[in-house]
Amino acid sequence: MKQYLIWDLPIRLFHWLLVCTLLALWYTSENGLIENHIKCGYFALSLIVFRIVWGVVGTRHAKFTAFFPTPSRLKKFLIDKREPPGHNPLGALMIILMLVLIGLQATSGLFIDDDVFSSGPYYGVLSSELEKIMNTIHHNGFDFILIASAIHIAAIAYYRVVKKRDLIKPMLTGKKPDNDVNEKDGIAHSKIITFIVAATIVGFFIYWLVVLNAPVIEEFYY
Repeated sequence: MKQYLIWDLPIRLFHWLLVCTLLALWYTSENGLIENHIKCGYFALSLIVFRIVWGVVGTRHAKFTAFFPTPSRLKKFLIDKREPPGHNPLGALMIILMLVLIGLQATSGLFIDDDVFSSGPYYGVLSSELEKIMNTIHHNGFDFILIASAIHIAAIAYYRVVKKRDLIKPMLTGKKPDNDVNEKDGIAHSKIITFIVAATIVGFFIYWLVVLNAPVIEEFYY
């Protein structure tokens, strides 16, 4: 059985690093490891920004134009039931939802503090009303991420048990067998040079955002 490369290395790294980061965020939050939690939050934000960039400059199946769930794509998938080589429209909806949820969670953390030890780099720059909104988002958003993750895991189990299709192995190896995809669906390589450049730019951007550009809030004590 022939195997064809569908998922590039950057997509696979993004996927599994995001899984590990979400687990780390949960663990550090539950155990009061606030400084580590903040660093994990910065890394999560880096991953989300990178995925958005890679959705523009990445390989064929990684690009948003290849899988964005337009009404016509959703209708065709629901009627024909044919799986595309990359993300199907329902899976694409989940990807967009997770990007939005995790992006909101990481971004809101930049503007809040824990009233005890630490605060985000942009805490104090918003009005009290907006800070309350950011607090609400951050302290409730992870529940929605957990729900979305549970749905995602359930979908993987459904494909494995009912459709007899393994979605985990291709996300490890990057390859799908020829009974699922055709030779023309495969990609030649993972665009590693583009990946290095994109990841470097995103890294510098996040460093600028949370360190270099972070405002110094004056505090006065009476």
